[in-house]
Amino acid sequence: MTLVRSGAMKYRIAMWASAGFLVAGFWALFAFATFPSTNERMRDVWTFVCLTCPVAIAGRHYPISVHEALAANAVTYALIGLIVEALRHQPHHAK
Repeated sequence: MTLVRSGAMKYRIAMWASAGFLVAGFWALFAFATFPSTNERMRDVWTFVCLTCPVAIAGRHYPISVHEALAANAVTYALIGLIVEALRHQPHHAK
């Protein structure tokens, strides 16, 4: 039974990583689609970008490629998923 739970947990963490990849991909497409006026458009949604794609904060100070941003955001979401899933599956001790 532990093996089944372990596989399910790996699947859920992979889903978290996929969500992070898709979120970063969405923001990359948004930036490309609004290219001539990207600065004005991004200024309006910058707080939301920082909350959903934390690597964007570093991208303002250091050059980060789209591939690096996609990978970094996927890893960030996978780590968040690992923490959430670990806390979710903590054994509940009876008193």
